[in-house]
Amino acid sequence: LKSINKWDNTHLLVIGDTIVDQYAACEPIGLSAEAPVVVVKELQKKDFIGGAAIVASHIKALGAKCTFLSVTGDDYLSDFVYKKLNSSGINTVLIKDKSRPTTFKKRYVVENQKLFRVSKLEDHNLHKEKEDLLILKLRELAKNVKGIVVSDFVYGVITPNILEKINQLSVKYNLKVFGDLQCSSQVGSITKFKNFSFLSPNEREARIALHEKELDLEALSNRIHSKSNSKMLIMKLGSNGFIAYDFNDEKTMNQPFPALSINPIDVTGAGDSLLAVMAVGLSSNQKMMPSAAIACCMTALAVEQMGNKPIRKEALIDFIQKRIHL
Repeated sequence: LKSINKWDNTHLLVIGDTIVDQYAACEPIGLSAEAPVVVVKELQKKDFIGGAAIVASHIKALGAKCTFLSVTGDDYLSDFVYKKLNSSGINTVLIKDKSRPTTFKKRYVVENQKLFRVSKLEDHNLHKEKEDLLILKLRELAKNVKGIVVSDFVYGVITPNILEKINQLSVKYNLKVFGDLQCSSQVGSITKFKNFSFLSPNEREARIALHEKELDLEALSNRIHSKSNSKMLIMKLGSNGFIAYDFNDEKTMNQPFPALSINPIDVTGAGDSLLAVMAVGLSSNQKMMPSAAIACCMTALAVEQMGNKPIRKEALIDFIQKRIHL
C-alpha cells in the first residue's frame, strides 16, 4: 500500500495498436426457421477503448502520468478515442492513416455471455511515411518518460523498425521497456521483443512462439527468457493465475499467484490491466514480486466487470485492504 502512493512520480509512454470495443446487449428470441442459428434482438450498445489505449487509461487511473502514441484511421472512432483519453488527462498523440480504419470489434452479449465477435480491421504493416512519422514522435516523447510500454496486438503498428528504435531509445535514456503481445486471432511471436525489462505472455502465446507443445511451464518460461533476454517475466495461465519470474539476481526467483476472482464476468482486459500495474510498479522502482502481488489484485478487479474500463488507484487500494482485513 505504501508503494502504490509512489506511483504519482512516474511517467510512461504507451505505444501500440488502438482498438474500440463495442458490446451489444441482446435478448434471445429463439432459433431461426430458415437455418439452425440463434436469433437475438439487439437492445443497447456501448463503446469502450481497447488495445494499447486501455493500457494507457489504466496507467493514468492508477495515478501515474501517461503519454499515448498510436496510429488510427481517419474516422469517428479515432475522434472517440482521442476525446476519451484526452479528457482523462492523457497526453494523446494519434497519427491518422486513411489506409487503415481504426480497429473495431463488436461483441454480441446475452446475459453476460458472449455469443460471437465481429472485427473490422486492417493489419498490414505501416507504410514508410507513417512509420517515419511515428518514429519522429517516439524520439520526441521518449526523452520525457521513465519507461516505454509496448502493447502489440499484431495489427501492424509495432514494426521491426519501431522495435529497433524503442531499444535504441531505452539505452540512450536508460528507460525500462515493458512488452505484451496478444495473438489470439493473429500471428505473432513474443520473442521478437529483445532485451525488454518485462514481458507478459500467456502460455498459449509462449508455446506458439517456441513451437513447443510438450515443455513444462518452468522450461517454457526459461526458454522464453533465453530467447528474449528479458529481465522479468510473467507467464499468464488464465483461470490458474500466473507465475512471476525475476531473472535479475544470480539465482532466478519465481512465485505463482492465484486467480482471485472465482466467477469472472469478462476476462478480455485482464492482460491489459496486469501490464499497466507492472509497468507503473517497476518504473517506480518497486521490486518484481510486490508488483506482481498488486497485479494479481488488479486482474481480479478487471475480470469482474463487463467491458474494458480503467481501474482507479482507490478501487485497487480498497480491494487490497479488504483482502488483508485492514
